[in-house]
Amino acid sequence: MGALGHYIEDEGIATTGISLVREHTEGLRPPRFLWVPFELGRPLGAPNQPDFQREVLRKSLLLLESNSGPVLIEDFDEEAPIGEDRSNENVEGWACPVNFPPPPSDRSEREVALLAEIESLSPWYDFSVRKRGGSSVGASRLSAKQIATFFIKFLDGEVENPQPEISLGNFLKIASEDIKAWYMEAATAQPGYSTSVEIQNWFWGETTAGAIFLDLNSVFEISEDPLLQYMSRSSFVPRNQRFRLK
Repeated sequence: MGALGHYIEDEGIATTGISLVREHTEGLRPPRFLWVPFELGRPLGAPNQPDFQREVLRKSLLLLESNSGPVLIEDFDEEAPIGEDRSNENVEGWACPVNFPPPPSDRSEREVALLAEIESLSPWYDFSVRKRGGSSVGASRLSAKQIATFFIKFLDGEVENPQPEISLGNFLKIASEDIKAWYMEAATAQPGYSTSVEIQNWFWGETTAGAIFLDLNSVFEISEDPLLQYMSRSSFVPRNQRFRLK
């Protein structure tokens, strides 16, 4: 949208927009954009919070009245609300359908723990696919167990790209998105209301998969691949979970 704004402005129409990734927006140098500190996929913050969402839109539109520029990127300085009002006694809280032991601290034990974790969640993932009529998982063309084994081997220095038609960095990005989506769909298959913060805290703080992702981020950080370096700084670990990085 930032790039499109330049073309629209050339036709004499003022534009504004909302940015979730400041680095991208700074690179595109759009005429006016509001950067918001929300998780990816939620440019207006939390769902079912109309007053807060209107405030985000209002501040974005107010940029049209600014005399600053030619490039204006303003920060939205409020965090998004946690989520829906859960005071209604009929709204059930969320709980993972499977209880896991704490992730092993010894990396050599994590492959067994990770595969066992996936095995435990598999019936819930299958139930989710039937319930929703499909899944967002599949871009990597690998099963959850195959991705898990690949990540373990990658951390051990065994680097073989399962999709040589794309770069290893791009495959790691796709595979990581697949496994995160697989876990989220499995974990939210049972009835009950869950906020995105609860799900993220569970994945990054209580699962072996989350512990391995934190290890992967450390490897990406020192990689020579610019994409992996960028992922380690921005999108791989969500902003509200980066306190877990060592």
